[in-house]
Amino acid sequence: MRKALIVGGTSGIGLALVHILVREGWFVGVAGRRTEKLEEILSIYPEKVSIQSIDVTEDNADDLLNSFISRLGGIDLFILSSGIGYQNAELHSKVELDTTMTNVVGFTRMVTAAFNYFKTKDKGHIAVISSIAGTKGIGVAPAYSATKRYQNTYIEALEQLSCIENRNIVFTDIRPGFVKTDLLNDGKNYPLLMDADNVASKIYKALNKNKRIAIIDWRYEILVFLWSLIPAVLWRRLPINVKSK
Repeated sequence: MRKALIVGGTSGIGLALVHILVREGWFVGVAGRRTEKLEEILSIYPEKVSIQSIDVTEDNADDLLNSFISRLGGIDLFILSSGIGYQNAELHSKVELDTTMTNVVGFTRMVTAAFNYFKTKDKGHIAVISSIAGTKGIGVAPAYSATKRYQNTYIEALEQLSCIENRNIVFTDIRPGFVKTDLLNDGKNYPLLMDADNVASKIYKALNKNKRIAIIDWRYEILVFLWSLIPAVLWRRLPINVKSK
């Protein structure tokens, strides 16, 4: 039986992927911060999932991940779905630093642990859910867009390292746009908002195809393409903002 491990699998896209993977015959290790949510998932799939409480911002998160992988008897697919992000035009330092702690420090802990595990097998699949926000620096969400760019680049670097070391590790950088999850439950009117279950279905198809970069939804593919054509002198004057309802 194929085994997957999802960090950040208690809500949103991560939880939707748990449901899909179980339905497709995978055994799934689910990790997240909220113990009560983990217990709920276990009660639904008592024979098909295993759970582990992990906070990616804690110093022992990588040790807990390694122990969880051992308890699962190994994995074939690692998915990192944990992340936070906020509009922060006022540049409150706590918001910026909390975002960096989760999306950079926590991300690095989890991905390096997964990479080092797959090195021992000489094969595996690492998938991370980043964002189209990593395409350009977005003024109202500096830390979020910058940390997502970090994630894009880090995965690119690990792919090169894997090739240098002749490892058979597959990498997928999943870049959705706005998704209807708890993260966007802040009273703002987000355009092109997508359903988490639909997004997860598209992600699963991308994983099966071993896609390197998966921009979820054709509308966002067009948007990212158009963004790439905008010169810096015009981009810095572009008023990107999400208004309250």
